[in-house]
Amino acid sequence: MTIDISSQTRRVVYTGSAGTGPYSYAFNILVNTDIAVYYNTIELTLTTDYTVAIGAAGTGTVTLVVNPGGNIPSTPSSSDRVTLIGDRTIQRTTDFTTGGPLFATTLNDELDSLTIFTQQNLEQSNRSLRAPNTDPSTVNMELPLNTTRANKYLTFDVSGNPAATNSVGTYRGNWAAGTAYVLQDIVKDTSTSNIFIAITAHTSSGSQPLTTNTDAAKWSLVVDAASAGSSASAAAASATAAASSATAAASSASSATSSASTATTKASAAATSATGAASSATSATSSASTATTKASEASTSATSAASSATSATSSASSATSSASSATSSASTATTKASEASTSASTATTKASAASTSATAAATSATAAATSATASASSATASAASAAAAAATKDSIDEFYLGAQSSNPTVDNNGDAVTAGDWYFNTSANETRIYNGSAWQVTAVSTAGLLTAANNLSDLANAGTARSNLGLGTAATTAATAYVGKTAATGSASIPVGTTVQRDGSPAAGMFRYNSTTDEFEGYADGAWGSIGGGASAGGAIYENSNAVAANYTLTSGTNGMSVGPITIASGVTVTVPSGANWVVL
Repeated sequence: MTIDISSQTRRVVYTGSAGTGPYSYAFNILVNTDIAVYYNTIELTLTTDYTVAIGAAGTGTVTLVVNPGGNIPSTPSSSDRVTLIGDRTIQRTTDFTTGGPLFATTLNDELDSLTIFTQQNLEQSNRSLRAPNTDPSTVNMELPLNTTRANKYLTFDVSGNPAATNSVGTYRGNWAAGTAYVLQDIVKDTSTSNIFIAITAHTSSGSQPLTTNTDAAKWSLVVDAASAGSSASAAAASATAAASSATAAASSASSATSSASTATTKASAAATSATGAASSATSATSSASTATTKASEASTSATSAASSATSATSSASSATSSASSATSSASTATTKASEASTSASTATTKASAASTSATAAATSATAAATSATASASSATASAASAAAAAATKDSIDEFYLGAQSSNPTVDNNGDAVTAGDWYFNTSANETRIYNGSAWQVTAVSTAGLLTAANNLSDLANAGTARSNLGLGTAATTAATAYVGKTAATGSASIPVGTTVQRDGSPAAGMFRYNSTTDEFEGYADGAWGSIGGGASAGGAIYENSNAVAANYTLTSGTNGMSVGPITIASGVTVTVPSGANWVVL
């Protein structure tokens, strides 16, 4: 398949808004396997997942195939990505033998393949990390060995070559307004004691704290000392509250003990009063019995008096005395009964007071238990907050060792330093980090960097910057301006095209292969002319075309020669200037 290979990037990316397609590609391919198709990040399979249509010019379209359960489970939407990439297998399928046939179609296919291979490689190399064309030839962009660069930062040394280092940043001390900070500079916010690292070069402005500064987005928080301080304050407050709760619990317990003691005392008094009441009741019963006895004796005496007149006076006197005694005993019994009732009432009152005191004591005891529980909870929260604050501080102390005048051998906990520990050296005014065996400066040296201070003084104007660097004002040359080659000892890949595709404004010295006339041609003296004739048979035979398919004018002051017969196409003119000759043999 002979086609013209146009200058196109061999990659095109679409969103899935077109559904299954078709999705067009403008770069040239020879067969349908010369293109790779991706659905999001999945490389699809020809026929199963997509089909390819190729036009006469080698361009065409790709149509996706929806396959539930396959690589394209549903019709693509605008959130999906469809990518078409030139992917012709790099190989040579034709071998020209000495003295064998050399057909233009076969040669064109090989040249087309070479051009496609070159475009594919260029598309991939343009997407890689590489040094600019203006870098000196001494620059070596090869990465260090994998064992050297493992767990390291990718940096560039004083010569601009890739290097693997443990660099973190440069400690610049306390933040200040009006200071020029560069990437990875480290500062302290004195309003919060937080540590920040610059993620964008800038000149500082405004005021602290940096979290609300106009340049807040240009800094990244490294150490949150403010939060650690807040946690410590909260822990102290919790500890104070716990102590207060413990004191209140102790007071409640003391009150409960006093109330219980009072209740015991009142219960004892009530028991004593009840005993007294019982004794009084017993005395009243005994006095009543004595009164009854005395009344019986009085009745007997009266009977004796009536019977014996002689002894009447004596008996009457005795009766009077006995009656008087009985009355006195009855009065005593009444008094004792009243005292017993009063004592019983007093006992009841004191027993009620004792019950009330006991209830109060139980309530106080419950309150004391509740206070004790609250005290325990506060103490637990205080301990947790204190532990969290201590853990945060310990975590910071384990890797940031603060400002010291010389390289430390132990961290803030007294343990041996480990890889990743860092501190600020006040003697050298620089930040250092421990790499596992030695301390090293964490910042990249600026001795070999291009800055405004060493000639890169105008970054806004490319021409001025190039002049400052002694590079002149010429623009860099694009890769397409150079003639490619197949290999160091191979062949040059010169432009190929039809007569119609010649440069619109040619200049003397231009050289190309004309696919219309199947011959090499060059531009000189205002006209295109063939170059060479394809000598064969050891240089003894030179061949020329037997037909003129386009207008041609011999160069003035020259002669032309051809081997006939020659057929001049209809409408085509061969012009021989005055003084020139065209000889057809």
